[in-house]
Amino acid sequence: MKGINVSTFNGEINWCDVRDAGIDFAICRTGYGKNGLDETFARNVNDAHSHGLICGAYHYSYALTPQDAITEALFCKRIIAEAGVLLELPVFFDMEDADGYKARHGFSFTRHNVTNICRAFIDSIKPLDCGVYASCSWLEDWIDWQELGVPVWNAQWSGHDDIRAFMWQFTDEMLIGGKKFDGNILYR
Repeated sequence: MKGINVSTFNGEINWCDVRDAGIDFAICRTGYGKNGLDETFARNVNDAHSHGLICGAYHYSYALTPQDAITEALFCKRIIAEAGVLLELPVFFDMEDADGYKARHGFSFTRHNVTNICRAFIDSIKPLDCGVYASCSWLEDWIDWQELGVPVWNAQWSGHDDIRAFMWQFTDEMLIGGKKFDGNILYR
């Protein structure tokens, strides 16, 4: 199945174009950190559903400790509950450090610490189904994803997926209706 992931950074999305491009699912950002709401979450899920797509979600983390991850999970659960939406796919925890926040704040970049932070989020978001999202290098170097035993979404923008777990983000340049999206393959 082919899909896209979306957030406020995608602006207004023409979901007819998305459906007509053969897209089957959307992973919509709930927010980030302990209190950053993605204002487009509920609208994106509802619009995707109204065009026949199934949905999941992702939450970008600023957690420096397992306790921070628990707080983020509770915030993420509240966003989903208040939106009143059904998610057919998991909620993915994005633990990377794309903007350097963790590095600037003395984060302990060890496999043990990162895996424990992921586990805290996963355990705290139950009963929602949860997985982890990361680049292939993060999955290989920092997250013991096999120990976690949850769906894995590998971001590897190349011609192959080295992890081949649950889902693969293969590009950040999928063109739909003149707009670029991150493109994903769901193995089902």
